[in-house]
Amino acid sequence: MRIIILTIVYLIGFNTFSQNKTWKGQWITSFEQQNETNNWTAYQKSFQLNDVPNEALAKIACDSKYWMWINGEMAVFEGQLKRGPSPDDTYYDEVDIAPFLKQGKNFISILVWYFGKDGFSHNSSGKAALIFDCQTQGFDLLSDLTWKASIRREFGTAGLPLPNFRLPESSIRYDARLGNFDFISSNNLKWGRTRSLGTPPILPWNNLVKRPLPLWRDYGMKNYTNQMKFPFVSNGDTIVCHLPYNAQITPYFKIEAKEGEEIKILTDHYQGGGPYNIRAEYITREGIQEYENLGWMNGQKVYYIIPKGVRVLDIKYRETGYNTEFTGSFNCNDDFYNRLWSKALRTLYVTMRDTYMDCPDRERAQWWGDAVNESGETFYAMCPKSRFLTQKAILELMNWQRADGTIFSPIPAGNWDRELPGQMLASIGYYGFWNYYMNTGDKETMVKVYKGVKRYLDIWQLDDNGLLVKRMNESDHKGWYWGDWGTNIDKDLLMNEWYYLALKGYKEMSLILDKSGQADWADNTMTHLKAAFNRTFWKGDQYRSYSYNDDTDDRGQALAVVAGLADYDKYEAIFKLLQKQRYSSPYMEKYVIEALFIMGQPEYGLQRLKERFQPMVDNKDYSTLFEGWGVGRNGYGGGSTNHAWSGGGLTILSQYVCGLYPLEPAWKSFMVKPNLGGLEYAETENETIAGKVKVKVSKTKSGMEMDLTVPLGSEAVVYIPEKEKKVTVNGKKLSPKEVKDGHQLFRLKGGQHILVALHK
Repeated sequence: MRIIILTIVYLIGFNTFSQNKTWKGQWITSFEQQNETNNWTAYQKSFQLNDVPNEALAKIACDSKYWMWINGEMAVFEGQLKRGPSPDDTYYDEVDIAPFLKQGKNFISILVWYFGKDGFSHNSSGKAALIFDCQTQGFDLLSDLTWKASIRREFGTAGLPLPNFRLPESSIRYDARLGNFDFISSNNLKWGRTRSLGTPPILPWNNLVKRPLPLWRDYGMKNYTNQMKFPFVSNGDTIVCHLPYNAQITPYFKIEAKEGEEIKILTDHYQGGGPYNIRAEYITREGIQEYENLGWMNGQKVYYIIPKGVRVLDIKYRETGYNTEFTGSFNCNDDFYNRLWSKALRTLYVTMRDTYMDCPDRERAQWWGDAVNESGETFYAMCPKSRFLTQKAILELMNWQRADGTIFSPIPAGNWDRELPGQMLASIGYYGFWNYYMNTGDKETMVKVYKGVKRYLDIWQLDDNGLLVKRMNESDHKGWYWGDWGTNIDKDLLMNEWYYLALKGYKEMSLILDKSGQADWADNTMTHLKAAFNRTFWKGDQYRSYSYNDDTDDRGQALAVVAGLADYDKYEAIFKLLQKQRYSSPYMEKYVIEALFIMGQPEYGLQRLKERFQPMVDNKDYSTLFEGWGVGRNGYGGGSTNHAWSGGGLTILSQYVCGLYPLEPAWKSFMVKPNLGGLEYAETENETIAGKVKVKVSKTKSGMEMDLTVPLGSEAVVYIPEKEKKVTVNGKKLSPKEVKDGHQLFRLKGGQHILVALHK
């Protein structure tokens, strides 16, 4: 029964290949396959073509990753998404192979890496196999028993210490004495037979779901920034190679050596946040040889430990990553905030691949508290292709929903199943699913997840006081009652606030889906919860839950403001507290700074942002932001130094300082309400789904100036303070359409606009 339910949920979330064209290819594996951990198998097929088609879409799937060459040319560098779109199913890639084909004899070679174990980002099927299905009008190329296979014994597992249990990947040991990559360009090797395991849908891969993300962007082979002169003979020391920034890379070398030497490769993030990460080992054969370790690593530096006497001919690296463009930018007169924005962007990108990751070294896991912050950042920093990663995360979260209505993260995962209620409420709420919709206008995804969101909300109940019933204890084996890293965390307060924000998101979803009854239910529940929240938790100068006895939690005060639970009459008391309390982690600090802007305290908001983040922004050893406020003893949870949950300052600077936020889905209309605080000028831009949005705001002696770009077909609602008595747009004096909250509102259509506002 469990499988049937999950399959139905999944089918309304993703498109399967069978809905477009029936699979003819067969799942195949090596006849000798034993499905051991860290198994590598090569497959090859020769075929004849009389004519080369204009397009030949191949559907390819495996567990767990593959590399594909056609006629000796690389066609895909690391294909396949980690499994799975639901607890039972598997992704597949769609690749146009026509550009690699030729008339006459062709051959295709595919190398498959089977992880063979679960992780916080992968749900193992338990079987190493491949399926290939290319159906065209002129020919079909299908995986079947005519394909050849060879288990590649040169690939093995590096010795102890092994990567930590959160990672499904193993550290690769490659023994060049046992084989090489000549299977790419030759079909004259000793190949073995294949076994057919059946045609989809079939266990254990079940339904096949089209990959919703683009293939990785391959930046090609690059020189390290401290590139040395080649050739040289190693003296046995570690060669330290510097990357320009923290990146996802595969290291490469070319050497001349005698047989049996051992080369080791790792990065400075080999113990990212404490636990061991991925590294590589290579055993030489006699003569000149080159090698690229296919398991990606990340870090700022790459260490090559090369034995004495080995002649080094070249050392390079290949950077790969999510296929997006860095179309966003931010600049102001205080360089600290420029560097904060840039470091946040770099941190965001290095934590994007198969999923949003908390960090690329310790876990590679899609914790949804992190994903909420990350997805919000992408809409100000990257091109619209980034939205697919958020969409994938949303659909996965709800497709993994359990029969009892609970949801959990990280997923996809094979060795984790505990619910983090605060993160789950954040994910489905105003800053999670709803923020995605406002930036993309993707109503279809909201339709798919709507019922699941309500199922999760329904497992929460209110007590006789009108407040949230605590669903789990600190030691509950089914969940992790987590609020934040650090100390003085008023968790019961935070849960009520996250629940309110979840209701707020659900209400908005109900309205766009014409579910007026559900919108009324959410609105009424919010009204009663807000009254109970303030009646019970407000102590005259702070919010505090029933049993909380520690120092006042700054997170809880801030989130009450952000959620809309705290009204204006409480702002002064909350502001006083936020000037003293410093308990939030970098993850929750985003909401603290946001609350300060909402309360009309932008100067102090920017001041606090700088005070808290300055040590990590000024740290020249790292191009990314930390999990905690420092490294080592000052780091939370092991203290990784590339944690995207810390990038909320990027959103603050673009959304609140420069004032950009969509008012209608897909930026059909958007707000421009800058608040420079103590800055003299600030500017930001990005390629939204509607087109380029750009604004530069400057203070002048007599008022302010604004240079604004509005996409064609969109409308900007510009907020100018009432104190500005004269406003001109492109030299023409305008009167406001309305006055609201101390601001004059001007509506501007697509194009470039120069606004000048004067005191007199």
